[in-house]
Amino acid sequence: MHQLIRTARVTGLFYLGLAVTGALGFLTVRPMIFDADDAGTTLANLVAHEPLARAGIALELLVVLTQTLTAVWFYRLFRTVDGTAAGSIAAFGLVNAVAILGSAAVLATALQVATGGPGDAGTVQLLYLVSGNLWEVGGLFFGLWLVPMGWCVLRSGWLPRPLGWVLVAGGAGYVLMTFVAYLAPGAGAVGDLLVVPATVGEVWILGYLIIFGVRKQKEVDAEVTKA
Repeated sequence: MHQLIRTARVTGLFYLGLAVTGALGFLTVRPMIFDADDAGTTLANLVAHEPLARAGIALELLVVLTQTLTAVWFYRLFRTVDGTAAGSIAAFGLVNAVAILGSAAVLATALQVATGGPGDAGTVQLLYLVSGNLWEVGGLFFGLWLVPMGWCVLRSGWLPRPLGWVLVAGGAGYVLMTFVAYLAPGAGAVGDLLVVPATVGEVWILGYLIIFGVRKQKEVDAEVTKA
């Protein structure tokens, strides 16, 4: 049990690292560089704030690293519960990591174009759009990894059962949001609402894993007896 709790806490810490690097890179640094309405501003920002742009690339690489480690540790945590589901968590997480790796390479190319001479604003803008779409389509697999994660929570009894259902719902919502983003780009608030369960589930599971690890066997047995 002690080894299981240690594995769970390490998994939670890696997941926290994924959340922090994603928030800093995609949600904080990227908007400071990229102007969706003005290619010239994007180019000027890259030239004027090169260290910040490089930090953004480094953060995307850290997203890849932390998601890879999180995927592997989730497999270690749940492989005895359901090997297929645990393997699916790892596989889907790794596919999403590859998508973000592609985004990091595209951003590095944009920086080289911007700082390697007379920058081409159109090319830089196109590269940033490709990067954003890699994040968007990668969200399909980010949603998919939440579904088997929720299933493993439900099967194991190591974490609260409501958390398992929230993760399954969050994964389905994330997958649906990926399609909504392209089929109904003006959906706005609808797309934002679809990812709310995923956000709640992710914060809940990483917090629970870090603080508690997994529930003690007697608590699991008590729940099974009650059921």
